[in-house]
Amino acid sequence: MGEKVDAEPVSGRAMLGQTLKVLREKAGKSLGQLADETGYEKSYLSRLESGERLSKVTVMEDLDGYYGAGDLLVRHWHAARFDAFKDQYKEFMGLEATARVMQKFSPGIPGLLQTEDFARGVLSGAQTTAGGDEAIEEQVAARLGRQYLLRQKPEPDVRIIMDEFALRRPAADGETWRDQLLRLESAAMRPNLALQVLPFSAGAHHHMNGSLTLLWQQDGSAVAYKEGNGCSRLIEDLDEVLRHRLSYDRLRDLALSPSDSLALIRDVLEEHRS
Repeated sequence: MGEKVDAEPVSGRAMLGQTLKVLREKAGKSLGQLADETGYEKSYLSRLESGERLSKVTVMEDLDGYYGAGDLLVRHWHAARFDAFKDQYKEFMGLEATARVMQKFSPGIPGLLQTEDFARGVLSGAQTTAGGDEAIEEQVAARLGRQYLLRQKPEPDVRIIMDEFALRRPAADGETWRDQLLRLESAAMRPNLALQVLPFSAGAHHHMNGSLTLLWQQDGSAVAYKEGNGCSRLIEDLDEVLRHRLSYDRLRDLALSPSDSLALIRDVLEEHRS
């Protein structure tokens, strides 16, 4: 007998692409017909089927409706979006998706609350490599997909502390910044989300150089995730998780209340409008 050879793992994007192709062929449609009837470019649809691109989740919602496939493509998309992230971040995202309680600190506007245009500006940075635009669009789509966490049922209990710095560094485009402030205002009024701003008056603090996320699962287990200075780390040691929880509590004590934070966001919005 010959030796068994382990097959190469199939990426989430490739699986999604295969599903798209099967649905199209089952419907008896060519790529050209699909493009004409959905309004998406033929070349774009082809790249989705080949697994070269990750679309926005709204594209999958449209195609689910077109094929009458329920939420099949959306579910495949949620698995495929993990391809856009590094291995440790994928592990964190899996825990984030099932967490019942989330507590986050971010020196900037957190990805869970970013608009599409603001996220694109943040992720673009100084990207000048070939194919950079496509990579950015894939990361934008994946980031926006994470925001479904705030609307899943049952809704998680979420607390986000954001440094005032995030409100004082506007997007370059005025309309993008207005829309982002409106998104923050809307998020601050969600019943399952407490949004607090850590004011400059709180002074220097111990998380100035990065973000911190604490996650609790339904069984009571907890992890911490830290990002900063180009590094990231998933923390599962119970004693270390507890230390980070206490450090988060100290930040919360220094932050404005949710109502005062909402008032500050509205003040910044009014300043921008005027």
